[in-house]
Amino acid sequence: MSFEKLLVIGVIAAFLIGPTRLPAYAARLGRLVRSLRGLADDVQRQVREETGESVDLDWRRYDPRQYDPRRIIREALLSEPEPATRARERPGPDAP
Repeated sequence: MSFEKLLVIGVIAAFLIGPTRLPAYAARLGRLVRSLRGLADDVQRQVREETGESVDLDWRRYDPRQYDPRRIIREALLSEPEPATRARERPGPDAP
């Protein structure tokens, strides 16, 4: 998220929540983010201990913006067809 988007969210939150309750909600959000980060670190540490391997996820792979339906269809239409399987090439029981 960019700084501008965070600023807009903050301004909207200030109007909706009110300036008197905003610090309390910001503190709650901060505690929530810290606890979620702690949980993620614990899970990563536990997986590393059990498997003996490092868990480094490439978060860009899971970005939903990369799944453009037009691109997927275009690539499917332009790709070479897969070779026919042997099951399709075998004659059926009705064949001579």
